Amino acid sequence: MNFLSDHILSVIIFLPLAGAIAVLLVSPEKKELIRQVGFGILAFDFVLAVPMFISFSGKFSMMQFVESASWIPQFGISYSVGVDGISILLFMLTVLLGPIVILSAWNAIQERVKEFIAFLLLLQTGMLGVFAALDFFLFYIFWELVLIPMYFIIGVWGGERRIYATIKFFIYTMFGSVLMLVAILYLAYTNYHATGEFTMNIEAIMRNQLPVSVQMWLFAAFALAFAIKVPLFPFHTWLPDAHVEAPTAGSVILAGILLKMGTYGFIRFCLPLFPKATFIFMPYIAVLAVIGIIYGALVSLVQPDMKKLVAYSSVSHLGFVMLGLFALTMQSIQGGVLQMINHGLSTGALFLLVGMIYERTHTRMIADYGGLAKKMPIYATFLMIVVLSSLGLPGTNGFIGEFLILLGSFQSPYISWVFTVCAALGVILAAVYLLRWYQRFMFGNLKNEKLVSVGDINLREIAVLVPIVVFILWIGLYPKTFLDKTEASVKMLIRHIETGEVIRWTDSEKPAGKAIINITRLNKE
Repeated sequence: MNFLSDHILSVIIFLPLAGAIAVLLVSPEKKELIRQVGFGILAFDFVLAVPMFISFSGKFSMMQFVESASWIPQFGISYSVGVDGISILLFMLTVLLGPIVILSAWNAIQERVKEFIAFLLLLQTGMLGVFAALDFFLFYIFWELVLIPMYFIIGVWGGERRIYATIKFFIYTMFGSVLMLVAILYLAYTNYHATGEFTMNIEAIMRNQLPVSVQMWLFAAFALAFAIKVPLFPFHTWLPDAHVEAPTAGSVILAGILLKMGTYGFIRFCLPLFPKATFIFMPYIAVLAVIGIIYGALVSLVQPDMKKLVAYSSVSHLGFVMLGLFALTMQSIQGGVLQMINHGLSTGALFLLVGMIYERTHTRMIADYGGLAKKMPIYATFLMIVVLSSLGLPGTNGFIGEFLILLGSFQSPYISWVFTVCAALGVILAAVYLLRWYQRFMFGNLKNEKLVSVGDINLREIAVLVPIVVFILWIGLYPKTFLDKTEASVKMLIRHIETGEVIRWTDSEKPAGKAIINITRLNKE
């Protein structure tokens, strides 16, 4: 048990990788066994993460459950992982959606099942590593690792235009990643000249004060990589194609987790590493965020394809996240972090629901539907809950995130209140396009003969949706559980940007490889 408690983060990160290797050893004919192994691995990963989340203390801004070991010492590269109040929620979202995604694809994927499950498990390791890495080299490996399985998931199991969508996704992401790599190498180089130590440790590099002109160039390099991943307007054009062509499981992962890697990159790297440049770029990012909010909502309003509607809604909702992060107030940043989780839950659930009806009718055109509420009352109930959460109804998760973002950005001393007013229009437009879609989709007369014999969702599909709905209502009714985890880390981030106070992520008195925070000792103190 000591090994597990001291290395719990690494176990959770690499267990899916071990599962992927195990799956590859199974005969491809044993499809049911392969699915069971994949689901069992990710379900157990979630079980391991729950006590870690419960014991995580939101009173401290330092990284917790840190593990560190020398890896390539001649280049200052180490294996270093840990989570703080910002990354712990994204980490937990990833382990929650993992088993849900495999369960959702149980019957949808019938060809090359072994390879599909192996890629999903490999993807899980990459995503978890991104949210936990404390070394730039390690972070970049995990960041690039995610590309490979997603490339094949869309390219092999996607729709008719899957090759076009895959190449577009790959080129966009790689372009930004190369610029980020150059910026990382430059940061390590400047730190070496300033301290005489060549290191890839993010905390050590963060202490190095850079001139404003240098910060601006480096901020731009990092920001472009993250803006493409978010995607921030106008770097969003790859997203609708990727979503439409991806299988349902791929769309859920893309919307639920991969897009959050971009917003996480902004809050983890751009803001703390380049605080002076942050203030310079702040109004420009806010403008793009507001444009994305309005543009995404308007385009969603006219989409005939349900998947494209949900895809463009992501551009709008993640615009709220970007506005919250760059308003730089306690409420707005906490709201932005929470809205990352909310979007992963609500939009992920929307893609699941679209996928469930597509498996039955093989059409995503809204015009082909109508009158489904009587035929599929359970499905209609789940869809209504998720739609209301996505448009921000009080009592659901979406309301809490958007309310905090709008409140914090309105009070922000750094951006104009006009941005908040314009962003609020996005809330109204979201209600219009989502409720209009629901009305055309669920009510009226049956327009399609295929719908006459369509059956309601089964127990497996209900099991896929119930955990998401539980968290939609939990966050909406009692957000304190999650806001408390982020409070100390967000306060430290704001203090660092405004005053230049150095962020302390780790405690040098603690031995390497051990959890940095001793929860029992801290609670007593």
